Amino acid sequence: MREPEFLPLPIAVLTVSDTRTEADDASGQTLVERLTTAGHHLAGRALVPDDIYRIRAVVSAWIADPGVQVVLITGGTGMTGRDSTPEAIRPLLDKVIDGFGELFRALSLEEIGTSTLQSRALGGLANATFIFCLPGSTGACRTGWDRILRPQLDARTHPCNLVELLPRLRER
Repeated sequence: MREPEFLPLPIAVLTVSDTRTEADDASGQTLVERLTTAGHHLAGRALVPDDIYRIRAVVSAWIADPGVQVVLITGGTGMTGRDSTPEAIRPLLDKVIDGFGELFRALSLEEIGTSTLQSRALGGLANATFIFCLPGSTGACRTGWDRILRPQLDARTHPCNLVELLPRLRER
């Protein structure tokens, strides 16, 4: 059996923050650098305040765009009154990938201890587009990308990966 080849994916990055600007968005930049270093293509990048409807507007446009297969969101996953990324994204999802948040918190436990309890990391599918919501810290973005997303968005990862599901996501 022939080894699968790497398949570069178009990935969009959204930073949700009331305090950051494009100039000091270290978490979004971390994701952009990691995805492009891995060989993927940056399909879009945006920064919006922590507002449910502004988050949904950007992500909805990317979900509708056939040129975007993955959306990475950083920020707004905490517990404060302004943290609303999961609430913005959940209604858009066709399916929740429960294991993403569970695995993120398990890996994060090794790094930040029980503070991982405050993370509401979320993964799911909408219109055959993978969506992953990560906390806003650069450390969380590194953990999420390096330990979960990079291998799962690589067709060469065995025994299975998310890339091999792409052709089947629109099955009925």
